[in-house]
Amino acid sequence: MNYCLYCDEGFYETVSWSFVLGIAGEMHFCEGCSSSLERIEGEICEICGRSFSLFPEQYRQENRCNDCIHWEEDVNWRGVLVKNRSLYVYNDFLKELISRLKYRGDAELVMGFRQEFRKIYQHEFKGFVVVPVPLSQERHYERGFNQTQLLAELLGVEVEHALERVLHEKKQSKKSRQERLEMKETIFELANNSKLVYGKSVVLVDDVYTTGATLRQASRVLKEGGALQVSSMTLGR
Repeated sequence: MNYCLYCDEGFYETVSWSFVLGIAGEMHFCEGCSSSLERIEGEICEICGRSFSLFPEQYRQENRCNDCIHWEEDVNWRGVLVKNRSLYVYNDFLKELISRLKYRGDAELVMGFRQEFRKIYQHEFKGFVVVPVPLSQERHYERGFNQTQLLAELLGVEVEHALERVLHEKKQSKKSRQERLEMKETIFELANNSKLVYGKSVVLVDDVYTTGATLRQASRVLKEGGALQVSSMTLGR
């Protein structure tokens, strides 16, 4: 019997051919909690990875959502982030799960995403340099860990800390969408080992892509440091 990382209920793994053949990954969430995670599938925005099934047709043009079209129309941000890919829709269940991970210190929860997160990396970003989005020192001290570093370490490859967060911001969840988009101040700078990204394709790892503002800020700094191209991967979108 396994115990669900989220609700702590005991459960037995579903018997399937992959389970019988020993190629199924270990289950970390019970069936009820797993079913509350809404996997992003089908047609998605080619840049931000948002499922087109979640919003009306008039909010997209061909293979891009209107948000990404606006980003690409701005000469300051055009091409800064090549693409983002996310595992799950950022629904109420995932919000609560990430909130428990970040603000209540339940770091073990990330283990439940190892198999699927690694698949995204292997399929979309294999060979890319992995850079977690950093916390400020103050936030890291307060939380005791950086959840994006834990997610990056799930990928089973070398993780490079090429960025530093120089501005201790108000929590993103406490900001309005407009405040997050304005980005009046620089919040990242290159770390001492940033030369490791020079001339390389880089994938940033974060927990959630909401407006894309934070990831684009981080991406722009990496490109200024010589990164060939920058994409991102997140748990939620």
